[in-house]
Amino acid sequence: MREYNIAVVGATGLVGREMLKILSEREFPIADLKLFASSRSEGKIIEFEDRKLTVEVVKEGCFEGIDIALFSAGSDISKEVAPLVKKAGGIVIDNSNAFRMDKDVPLIVPEVNGEHLNGDQQIIANPNCSTIQMVMLLKPLANSYGLKRVVINTYQAVSGAGKKAVDELIEQTKAYLNKEEIKNENFNHQIAFNAIPQIDVFLDNDYTKEEMKMVNECKKILADEELAVTATCVRIPVIFGHGESLNIELNSTYNINDIKNIFANTKNVEVIDDPAQEKYPLQIDTENNDNILVGRIRRDNSKENTINLWLTANNLRKGAALNAVQIAEYLAEHDLIN
Repeated sequence: MREYNIAVVGATGLVGREMLKILSEREFPIADLKLFASSRSEGKIIEFEDRKLTVEVVKEGCFEGIDIALFSAGSDISKEVAPLVKKAGGIVIDNSNAFRMDKDVPLIVPEVNGEHLNGDQQIIANPNCSTIQMVMLLKPLANSYGLKRVVINTYQAVSGAGKKAVDELIEQTKAYLNKEEIKNENFNHQIAFNAIPQIDVFLDNDYTKEEMKMVNECKKILADEELAVTATCVRIPVIFGHGESLNIELNSTYNINDIKNIFANTKNVEVIDDPAQEKYPLQIDTENNDNILVGRIRRDNSKENTINLWLTANNLRKGAALNAVQIAEYLAEHDLIN
C-alpha cells in the first residue's frame, strides 16, 4: 500500500489532536508526519504511535514533499498558509471557514458528495461541524423524496469554540456551585447553567455567521440552491456533542417507518428511536461514537409532507477531525493524490 507524507497544521488544538488520534486509530498509511502550530507551541514534543514529533512553525519550504496537509488553525492561518502547500504540490484539507463557499473549492462530506472530488483540486473544504451531521440525514431524504424546506435548531457544545471555551465552562460551573464570582472571557454571557442563542457574530440580516454557514453550506453540499433553509444556533453548557432539531418538508408523501428504515440503512447513521422505552439520541452518547445518531422521528401533524427529528453527533470527530481524515482516505482509495 502506498504511504503518504502528511502535515497537520494546528496540531496542538482540540481538533488537531483529534486528527492525530484518528489518523492512528484508522491506520492511515503515513510515511512521514509533520506537525505545525503557533510559535507558542514551537519545540513541543507530541507522541504519535512510536514516534516523537517536534512541533514546528510554518516557514517557506516547510511543505516540500507533503502529499496532504490537514488544517485546523482558523481562517486567517488557512488563507495565509494554504498557498504554501499548493506551491509545494500538496493538497489542503481545511477545517476552517476560509474556502467553504469558494465556487472552485469542493465542500465535502465523503458519504454525501465524495464523488465531487476529482484529483485536480488542491484545496478541499471541511464543512461546519453542525452542517456535516445534518446533511448526513438530509441526503438520503433528498434522494428518496426530494427536499422543499429545512428548519434547523442547534444545541451546540462548547468544545466547538475551542479548549479555552471548555475550560471556561468548567471554571464557571465550579464558581457557580461555590457561590463565587463568575467570569466571562470566551463568551459574552455566562455559559454555565445557561443557553446562549448566539454562535459567532451577528450579520446585517440579524442572523449569526454560524446560522448562515449552515444555510449556505447545506445548499452547496446538496447542490440545491433552491432549497429553503433557515437556522437558529444556540450554545449550551455541554462539553462534547452537538444536538439538532430538524423540521423537514419533503416534496412527496411518505411513510414514517420507511424513513426510519432509510436512516437505518444509511452508512454511519444509527437510529435510536423507541419512545416507549424513552430511548433517543443523547449528546453524551456521542463521546465514543462516530455515527450520526438520530431519533424522535415523527410526523409533523401541522404541515403536509413534513417530519421532525432529533440528531446528535461528536462535533470534534465526525464534525471536524474524522470528516477531514475520511476525505484523505477517499483521496487515497480513489487514487486522487498525485
